[in-house]
Amino acid sequence: MFEMHDPAHPGEVLREYLPEGMTVKEVAERLGISRQALSAILNGRAGISAEMDLRLSQALGTSPGFWLRMQMSRDLWVAKQKGIPAVRSLAA
Repeated sequence: MFEMHDPAHPGEVLREYLPEGMTVKEVAERLGISRQALSAILNGRAGISAEMDLRLSQALGTSPGFWLRMQMSRDLWVAKQKGIPAVRSLAA
C-alpha cells in the first residue's frame, strides 16, 4: 500500500478552502466554534474531530469523512515516526 511521506495537517489544507478575504473570526462564527479553536486547527495545534468534520463538510460542501481521513493519515504517519515499544502477540 502506498504511504504518503509526511502528510499535511488538515489545518494546512483547510486554509486553501477558506474564502479569500474572510477572517478567521468570521469563519469560526459560521462554523459555530470559537476563533481560538479554529486558529488551533489552522496552525496544526489541534486535530479534526468527527463533529468538526461534519461542520466543515456542511460549510464547505466536502463529503463527510474527508477531513477525518486526512487527520487519520497524519496521525498514523506521526505515530509511525515515533515508533512503538515492542509488543507481544495476543494470539495463543
